[in-house]
Amino acid sequence: MSVAPAAGRLTEAPSDFTDEHVSASACPACLAAPSAEDLAKSGDIKGARLILSLPTAHCAVCISDVERALRRHPGVRSARVNLTLKRVSVDAEGTVGADDLIKTLDGIGYEAHELDPGLLSATETDRRGRDLLMRIGVSGFAMMNIMLLSISVWSGAEDATRDLFHWISAAIALPTVAFAGQPFFASAWTSLKAGRLGMDVPISLAIILASSISVFETMNHGHHAYFDAAVMLTFFLLVGRYLDYRTRAVARSAAEELAALEVPRATLLRDGAEVVVPVNELAPGDLIRVRPGARIPADGEVTEGTSETDRSLLTGESLPVYAGPGSKLNAGEVNLTGPLTLRVIAAGKDSALHRMADLVAMAESAKTRYTSLAERAARAYSPLVHILSFTAFGVWMWLTGGDLRFAINISAAVLIITCPCALGLAVPAVVTAASGKLFRKGLLIKDGTALERLAEVDTVVFDKTGTLTMGTPHPENLDALSTEEFGVAAALASGSSHPLARAIHDAAVAQALAIPLLEDIREVPGYGVEGRWNGQVVRLGRADWLGAEAGATTATHLRIGAALPVTIRFADQLRPGAAEAVSALSAQGKRVFLVSGDVEGAVSALAERLGIANWRAGALPQEKVALVNDLTAEGARVLMVGDGLNDTAALAAAHASISPASALDAARTASDIVLLGQDLAPVADALRVAVQARQRIKENFAISIVYNIVAVPIALIGLATPLAAALAMSTSSITVSLNSLRLK
Repeated sequence: MSVAPAAGRLTEAPSDFTDEHVSASACPACLAAPSAEDLAKSGDIKGARLILSLPTAHCAVCISDVERALRRHPGVRSARVNLTLKRVSVDAEGTVGADDLIKTLDGIGYEAHELDPGLLSATETDRRGRDLLMRIGVSGFAMMNIMLLSISVWSGAEDATRDLFHWISAAIALPTVAFAGQPFFASAWTSLKAGRLGMDVPISLAIILASSISVFETMNHGHHAYFDAAVMLTFFLLVGRYLDYRTRAVARSAAEELAALEVPRATLLRDGAEVVVPVNELAPGDLIRVRPGARIPADGEVTEGTSETDRSLLTGESLPVYAGPGSKLNAGEVNLTGPLTLRVIAAGKDSALHRMADLVAMAESAKTRYTSLAERAARAYSPLVHILSFTAFGVWMWLTGGDLRFAINISAAVLIITCPCALGLAVPAVVTAASGKLFRKGLLIKDGTALERLAEVDTVVFDKTGTLTMGTPHPENLDALSTEEFGVAAALASGSSHPLARAIHDAAVAQALAIPLLEDIREVPGYGVEGRWNGQVVRLGRADWLGAEAGATTATHLRIGAALPVTIRFADQLRPGAAEAVSALSAQGKRVFLVSGDVEGAVSALAERLGIANWRAGALPQEKVALVNDLTAEGARVLMVGDGLNDTAALAAAHASISPASALDAARTASDIVLLGQDLAPVADALRVAVQARQRIKENFAISIVYNIVAVPIALIGLATPLAAALAMSTSSITVSLNSLRLK
């Protein structure tokens, strides 16, 4: 298939599909960096570090394929893929542009987008997760060895032998506690400096007291030391902390990803010469050149050239829009067919794309104010733990006539037995179990509080294209064309990368159609493709260019010579499971809304087909956010399901959000849950499982409360040693974990 450098305008009729992510995947140059010639002109011949997003990378084979292909590219020194972040970092010579690498990866079947390194977090590795795992390993190994030494003491070791085992246990436990307990100690110190009692304050005190008492008992030849209790306590708390961390770690800042998608450089016209400059150096009034296939770097007005732009990234509009002198364009749109010269109106922070990033950032910060049940419980629980412990110390000091050793032991036992380990596990253990269940259904949970929020949802808002539909057009009436007409249409379509042209060409290839050879094929910016066949001029494109009548559906038109134009209509495929998901959600009593940037006819037809009573067409990104906010203000708990950049702010603003794996990176980042497959039916399952998970969380809290009601009085009256308290605490943690596993 011969593909022109950019896509052509094939129709100006309204459409029922929004090309939100087709534009990102179909135009590899959309995120293009300057060419080698541009860099040479600007004098940038030094090394460069390029970062590309890899939304379709998912396994070790992808890593090796991508790295191997990039390393073979001339000028590339090294390439390293981070599968967790789905990015590849490339160290290359200054003559290597991102567009070259994107084309290389496209050649081996991998979609790629350039990201601006300056707008991404400098830390790309999961350091905290590895750090917690390392501390879990150290404390777990130490715990097992100390337990073996404790068995010898319990078996009857006395005097010097018992003291020796205690000192060996101390030599293992004290460095372990000091090292493995750092996350709790650091957090507790931060809380105390801020003048508040966080959950980690009683945890740290319990660990320190258990260790201190054990050293004191060992120095005074005591019968009991509690090094095993201190290390066991640390181990179980670290496990809970890691589970909680993993449920949150996948989520990244959507605002950061969105900002990184902004074009980092622009071609400035200075004294008649083209100079590549950073976008933040552009000023209103500057003239910039935008080549076909490149993204518009700043808001501006066209002064020269005609083309079409794909603005689905920002507005969700279905088809490209004509652009000519006097047309106003926004940063983030994609120039499809002809070169354009723009006079800059706004750039950088003042651009439309940056304003959308600000919308997302505001919505994200609002969502992060949601506090999980465990954190809310801890606010009341932590002060109570300290009060009980100090009360026990004071009462027993008075009852025993000042027996400091006995009073401290009881105070430590109370602190350990009330340690909020089970409380800390209550939510992450359920989330982990529910995440596994939903993952097997094709849903990936990214945020630790997502299930809690999802269980509260009563209203679901769907985007249209790429969410309820697949976002890829397919011709409906090819059987109305003669074999000859179909062949000519396919031949013309091979000269364009427009989504409708690709759909025609792919249909011809699928039917093994003999495609005739045309002469003088050329793409006419803003109109379509034309050529010569058997001495006749043949055209494929917009209605007014061919003398056809524009209809109410997505269509392109074919004209052979002086014959009447033939209309080829298109429709978007319904996503598998879309009807089932809408039906199941309605059966659960949820209100369902459809909101789209597409035209009214397309949106209303889909709403009627799926039985959605509430719908809105022609919605801009800010209007989608407004709808979510309005529903929220009415008291609704909104689940937003969308896939495009124009859905990102609404995804972040919603109470909970889901996006398909095929969505743009920024949309997936803003969402709480990612739909891994094409089937949309698991969305309804997610709400059902979320309700079950909330029930398990409540049960876990009930287990913790009952445990404390029984165990705390035992510790207060002096019937529990610090070791017995640690064992009781561990038992409650295991019980909570087993209850959570019932979700599976």
